[in-house]
Amino acid sequence: MDPEDRAVVASGSARAGHRRRIGTGTAVGITVAVLVVANLADNRWAPLFGPLTATAVSGLLLGVLFRAGGTWADAGLDPATLGRGTRWALALIGLVGAVYLVGALLPFTRDLFADLRYSRLTGGEVALRVLITVPLGTVLLEEVAFRGVLYGLVRRARGVVRATAVSSVLFGLWHVLPSLHLAAVKPALTPVFGHSTFGAALAVVGAVLFTAASGVLFCELRRRSGSLLAPMGLHWAVNALGYVVGFLARTRRRH
Repeated sequence: MDPEDRAVVASGSARAGHRRRIGTGTAVGITVAVLVVANLADNRWAPLFGPLTATAVSGLLLGVLFRAGGTWADAGLDPATLGRGTRWALALIGLVGAVYLVGALLPFTRDLFADLRYSRLTGGEVALRVLITVPLGTVLLEEVAFRGVLYGLVRRARGVVRATAVSSVLFGLWHVLPSLHLAAVKPALTPVFGHSTFGAALAVVGAVLFTAASGVLFCELRRRSGSLLAPMGLHWAVNALGYVVGFLARTRRRH
């Protein structure tokens, strides 16, 4: 094949590759649809397979990002920023650990860690959640989906402010199903919301607003650090260390 023929073939391949790309709007729509199914699977259909579902969905969503022309940098996983992201993550984990320790030691904040869903967990079950369920079933999927793929897609097209808004609103809505019985299982919230349907609805709205605000913080950590590892570290610390402190506080009360 002469150089001219090779050039024609290369040009045709490039055009075919361009045609195979999907638009940003389509990619966002696919991502949201996949997350709706994943949310139902985690909370209704197959909650025991959470880590497996999260791993598969995370890979699928990264594939959607790449199909739309995104890069590892768009996902917050650029190798050049991983060191900085790791330092941010470790600092945030240490900060959360210190805050939780103080909260567990003070009598008027200790009850905030009580949760009837976890009241009968053994030490081994807590370790399983800290090492497997939280990092794989929660942090991996939510950070890849909301601060990685969605944030990266929208930021490329609309900028940081729009990306933060879209990511955070959807992150809040993601927590509707997990929050349906929040007022009943968190003793510290029961006096506030009571046991009525209206109170339960208020608790859900409060949870959605709180997680949406948390999403803004996570997006800002992603932006400032340039890495998805920073919000991952904070997200893991808030969830996993909450299990640990709640378990230790409960054990101490029994003795």
